[in-house]
Amino acid sequence: MQTLTLQTPDDWHLHLRDGDMLQETVPATARCFRRAIAMPNLAPPVRNAEEALAYRDRILAARPEGSYFEPLLTLYLTDHTTPEDIAAASAAGIPAVKLYPAGATTNSAFGVTDLRGRYPVLEALQKHDMLLLIHGEVTDAHIDIFDREKVFIDEKLKPVTEQFPDLKVVFEHITTREAVEFVESTTARVAATITPQHLMLNRNDMLVGGIRPHNYCLPVLKRNIHQQALRQVVASGSPKFFLGTDSAPHVKAMKETACGCAGCYSAWAAIELYAQVFDELEALDKLEGFASHYGPDFYGLPRNTGTITLARQEWTVPESITLADGQPIVPFIAGQPVQWKLVEPL
Repeated sequence: MQTLTLQTPDDWHLHLRDGDMLQETVPATARCFRRAIAMPNLAPPVRNAEEALAYRDRILAARPEGSYFEPLLTLYLTDHTTPEDIAAASAAGIPAVKLYPAGATTNSAFGVTDLRGRYPVLEALQKHDMLLLIHGEVTDAHIDIFDREKVFIDEKLKPVTEQFPDLKVVFEHITTREAVEFVESTTARVAATITPQHLMLNRNDMLVGGIRPHNYCLPVLKRNIHQQALRQVVASGSPKFFLGTDSAPHVKAMKETACGCAGCYSAWAAIELYAQVFDELEALDKLEGFASHYGPDFYGLPRNTGTITLARQEWTVPESITLADGQPIVPFIAGQPVQWKLVEPL
């Protein structure tokens, strides 16, 4: 197969950031994704419908001329979120709320400290048929960072899905075999997104031969057995797993520092990298479902019309990208070859 045409895909987990950064991130995403779930962990975060709609306007203002890219907004769940906030968000057409355990990742200081205390809000989500998107890690200091996802499943996620059986839950950017097994074993109301970095890399790629800060993300890369579990499940074509890049830009100076930021900026090559992975797995026939069908189906949205086309053509990801203010960003797998190229974008 030398070309691959897909029904227009979406990105169900994306960090666009804010301000001048939008001039880079929005066009990079809009070249191949019609819709994207925009994460709310700004500074300050997106906490209510009014803030979400204002953020949407800023994203739309950064769209390339002629683009039909549509951001789908989310609220940031805090200890102060109320059922009334959820009702207002539902009325405004906001499809989801994002749960960050406090301290789990970038800009998560406003996150939830007591999940059981948020159960009235989860009940409101269930009532209004809104989705709960979860960064699934505990943050207890005594829990090894490589075990935080597994412990979250056992201590937090299972009780939530049992207490709220009609709540739609997306377990985002899963990284472990245990997460795969949990999602496969539970109800049709639970699904998961998987990133390109967690399909392509394991913790050796971050640590062997010296620390590689541009491969550092949260949840952190895990050992090979977990990477293989993710690869196997996407190759199976299960509709419970779909595309969410978790593309998360940081300027180079914030990554290459003594306390570097977590995140891989994959938007420049996202759909191409997924194609490369599915090609390696001899599962290119499963990519369209993963990229274009299962996400909108789970969200209860129509599938996109139109197509994009990729060709089996090697190209090299740039070593860096310069923002309007002159600061560089190092994209994911900078300077490395990619075997598929988008030749007919949106």
